[in-house]
Amino acid sequence: MSATTYTEFMQGLYQEYFVETGADRATTKELAIWAVQSGRWDPPSDLVLRKCREDFSRALREEYIKDEHGRPVRAKHAARERSGDDQKTFWADIRTAEPRHMQIAFAQRREQIVGDCRQLNRDVSFYNSHRPPGEEKVQTFFDFRDDVEEGDFPDTMS
Repeated sequence: MSATTYTEFMQGLYQEYFVETGADRATTKELAIWAVQSGRWDPPSDLVLRKCREDFSRALREEYIKDEHGRPVRAKHAARERSGDDQKTFWADIRTAEPRHMQIAFAQRREQIVGDCRQLNRDVSFYNSHRPPGEEKVQTFFDFRDDVEEGDFPDTMS
């Protein structure tokens, strides 16, 4: 297999799994067991360090505090910064972070949301364009004003 990236390598293993097993769907656990047991995948040398970093990122993303109205606010925020060819992600607490860090973090999160919306739009368009004539199309709306405004009201259910 001549994959150019690790992601393409993993995608290739996915294809091999279905050819070899004849299955039509699989969980990532089933794929992983097959790949390890068949000797097609070996853990990268930096796996432990990478796993620890991912665990930190997940834990920091999931830490919330309550604002004065009882609404959840994300406590830790990441900002990716470049220095020459080097890129690093710095984490800071929203209560103590410098304004520049938060400006970068908020702008980058907004770009992630925009990217997700663009991809969703392409996915829905593709799906709809491949439906039989006359079949109802899936509708998506990208005006989130009402959803965002609704989130500003205190949670009276908890």
